[in-house]
Amino acid sequence: MTLLFHIAAIVLVVVVIGVYLSWRAGRLDRLHARVDAARTALDLALVRRSSSAYELASSGLLDPATSLLLADAVSGTKNGDRPRDLAESDLTKALRASFSQPEFRPSLKAEAGAQELVAEVEAAAHQVFLARKFYNDVAARTNDARRRPLVRLLRLAGNAPQPAFFEMDDALAEE
Repeated sequence: MTLLFHIAAIVLVVVVIGVYLSWRAGRLDRLHARVDAARTALDLALVRRSSSAYELASSGLLDPATSLLLADAVSGTKNGDRPRDLAESDLTKALRASFSQPEFRPSLKAEAGAQELVAEVEAAAHQVFLARKFYNDVAARTNDARRRPLVRLLRLAGNAPQPAFFEMDDALAEE
C-alpha cells in the first residue's frame, strides 16, 4: 500500500510540474505573439504618420523650406539607410519644428481643409506614441518572463528572438 501511495504521489508531482511547465511555455508563446502584434501595430502607426506628414508637406499649406524639411524627413523614414528609430525621431523633430512656428496655426485658418490635415497628422503622431508605449510595455513583460530561472534553464522560449525596445522621440510639443 505504501509503495502504491509513493508511486501515485510521484506521478502526481510529475503531472503537476508538467502542467506548470506547459502553462509557462504557453504564456511565453502568447507573450511573443503579443509582441509581434504590437510591433505590427507600431509599424502601421509609423507608416500612417509618415503618410499624413508627406500629405501635409506636399499640400502647399507650408512655406517651401518647411515643406522641403518635412518631405526630406519623411523620405528618411522610407529609404532605410539609417536606423529606423533615428529616422522616425527626425520626422518627429521636423513635425515639431513645423508646428511650433508662430505663424503656423493662424495661417491655416484661411485654407480649406488645412485644419483637418493638421488634425490628421496630430492624430497619427498620437497613435505612434500610444503604439510605441504599448509595444515597449509588452516587450518588457516578455523580457521579464524570459529572465525567469526556470524559463532559461529549460529554454522554454525556444528559438523566439528576444524582443528589443523601440525608443524614439515621439513628442510633438516641447516638454
